[in-house]
Order: sequence, then structure tokens, then C-alpha cells
Amino acid sequence: MVAIHQLAEAALRRDTIQLRALVHELLSVYPDVGNVPVPQSTDTRVQAASAALAELLALRREQNPPPWCERVGALEEPFYLLASAARMRRLREQCERESPGPLRVRKLYAPADFLTFA
Repeated sequence: MVAIHQLAEAALRRDTIQLRALVHELLSVYPDVGNVPVPQSTDTRVQAASAALAELLALRREQNPPPWCERVGALEEPFYLLASAARMRRLREQCERESPGPLRVRKLYAPADFLTFA
């Protein structure tokens, strides 16, 4: 069964194909995103990405995020979920301006439409 930390790990590898597949699987198991269990990882980067993704999915589905998200902090350094944003100044600036709130508060940056299919 898929776990939220697997989504976070795929996002941090910038593996968007795997991330999209995992999102679909997670949402089939947890149609109410608020019920997604705490990530089973001690890596603070994975925890931050897990919380950001859970909150983003909850926002997109107009649901409440899991309660454990409140206890998770932000990344120490900004991280761009698109590899090309790390190389392309305009795309990077666009991501910084338009990144969805749940990602931005944890210093994760992506285009405004990141994972909108979910």
C-alpha cells in the first residue's frame, strides 16, 4: 500500500511520472486526504515534502489536511520540484511567485498548476 512518504521521496527526486502515479494510488486508498497517516520517515526533508503534498491534495479536493501536518516545519533550503526551474531563472521566479501555498510555506516551489489533475 502506498504511503505519503513515497510521494515525498518521488517529489524530492523530481520524478513527476512516479509522483503522479503514487498520487492516484494514494487517493484511491485515502479518498479523504485528512486520513492519510503520518509519514514513516525520520528525514526532515521527506517530512516537510509529505506535509506539503498532503496539504496540497487536501486543498485541491476541498478537504481538511491530516492533523499531523501542523507539526511539520519547512525545509531549510528552497527546493524546486521541477529540475528545469533550478536552471532556468524565469521559470524559477515564476515558481517562486505562483507556487501553491501549501508548497511555498515549506519552501517547495512548483508551477501553480502542479498536480492539478488530483
